[in-house]
Amino acid sequence: MRARLLSAPSAASTASSLPSAGARPRRAVWRPRGPGAPPPPPPLSLRARASMQPAAPLPERQGVPPVHGVSNTVVGVLGGGQLGKMLCQAASQMGIKMVILDPLQGCPASSVCHEHVVGSFSDGDAVREFSKRCGVLTVEIEHVDAATLEKLEEQVPYTQLQDKYRQKKHFSKFGILLPDFMEVDTLHSIEEAGERFGYPLMVKSKRLAYDGRGNAVAQKKEDLSSVVASLGGFEHGLYVERWTPFVKELSVIVARSRDGSTVCYPVVETIHKDNICHIVEAPAEVSAKIKKSATDVAEKAIKSLEGAGVFAVELFLTEDDEILLNEVAPRPHNSGHHTIESCYTSQYEQHLRAILGIPLGDPSMKAPAAIMYNILGEDEGEAGFFLAHQLIQRALNIPGASVHWYAKPEMRKQRKMGHITIVGPSKASVKLRLDKLLQRDTYDPKKASPRASIIMGSDSDLNVMKDAETTIVSAHRTPERMYDFAKSAKDRGVEMPKGIPVATIAIGNAENAGLLAVKMLASRDPELTDKVLKYQEDLRDMVLEKAERLENIGWEEYLK
Repeated sequence: MRARLLSAPSAASTASSLPSAGARPRRAVWRPRGPGAPPPPPPLSLRARASMQPAAPLPERQGVPPVHGVSNTVVGVLGGGQLGKMLCQAASQMGIKMVILDPLQGCPASSVCHEHVVGSFSDGDAVREFSKRCGVLTVEIEHVDAATLEKLEEQVPYTQLQDKYRQKKHFSKFGILLPDFMEVDTLHSIEEAGERFGYPLMVKSKRLAYDGRGNAVAQKKEDLSSVVASLGGFEHGLYVERWTPFVKELSVIVARSRDGSTVCYPVVETIHKDNICHIVEAPAEVSAKIKKSATDVAEKAIKSLEGAGVFAVELFLTEDDEILLNEVAPRPHNSGHHTIESCYTSQYEQHLRAILGIPLGDPSMKAPAAIMYNILGEDEGEAGFFLAHQLIQRALNIPGASVHWYAKPEMRKQRKMGHITIVGPSKASVKLRLDKLLQRDTYDPKKASPRASIIMGSDSDLNVMKDAETTIVSAHRTPERMYDFAKSAKDRGVEMPKGIPVATIAIGNAENAGLLAVKMLASRDPELTDKVLKYQEDLRDMVLEKAERLENIGWEEYLK
């Protein structure tokens, strides 16, 4: 996981101010907040003026120049990878200047930032010099010089961002449910952990662990020595976790502003491949109760911290419908890439709003459903680029698909090279489009999630309805069963229209019931709307053809 330092000017400055030469910017950082801690600084105001007539420029007020665009504050980013690139793209839309520090001349963000300073973000001198160029500093990558950042911040050590074990200790103090964990520093202590937690046993590095790196599983006691060696030894800093038999991995993006206010994005499901996030489904197909529980845990975790920006809270959903916190990434995150196309405010714009003191945007989804697919390297070098290009070509022919290519100069297996987001009118439709993208035929009508339920009072229509979700419910004979069936519909994936209208169709008219259900769903699904209109046109043509034939040959001949 890569981490980020959340930064913002002090309350004494404004969102429109530029630092003087050599001035050291003040920043708000990620840190635990406990009893007696000072409150966060108040939000910054954004001056705006609208006029129908030309007017003279506003005079400078207390030495602060007028704001040109959203903010005159220069934002500095340590790291120029894909997260930095998408952050710069969002800043460009808002007229915010971005400068980045990255050692790679052609790093992904270099093509879209205002200025690229070539240098190492793990070099203390380079970071100190770079900080003089900006009013707000944020970190895109975990491998930064923590000691230098601590001196710049003069607050809580930055190592708490990088150390996952310390992260878990902090959250446990606030009563947030976590998988059982403990620190290990000798073979004896890790063997004791194995006896305590059982096997398989998850062994993790405290620092520099992301995308499956820094994590290993010991299936039995005899594996411990080799697992520890694979992670760099005890001197590298290790801890262990009890194995969690989760049913789904969920994620919630939480944005926290400088005034302490928070907004949460819809809960999503993350699907991993070789411990790397491969697919994100938004929103997650879980019950409303689980969504609320996941959001509550995520918000509670972020409110226990200080600092402004976007945080990704990774969660486990257990078989008992319990939500456990896995870890927090204090930065924009892979599980929030889809927000660029699917939400009113992307996580990248939201991050800029938060660190600059601008009001937070609407995090809700503007598309009913979305899927994000990570483009991972399938081969080395040019062979890998060729396979990725073929995937992109298919994506360009899929409705609702948007391609994001990170422009990394080197292709490696399992490396994140880009992503594709598909938005659509329903989860079923975006899944079908993903199947088309991946050239796989996995559709099975008997396994597909239902979108509407047709209730049969008896088995008279079973011959017509046998390929659908089938059960028998009688409103007057089994009212409790009818109530339970309707109440649980949403948990089964059925979309309940506003007000839950009920239509009654005569016995033996299951086809009409199906048509009515399709028409109801078509009110929010353009694809279904087109199919309904085509069906109606075909019916019209059939009636006109019959009428013409009857008129031409007479009813006696017509009935033969």
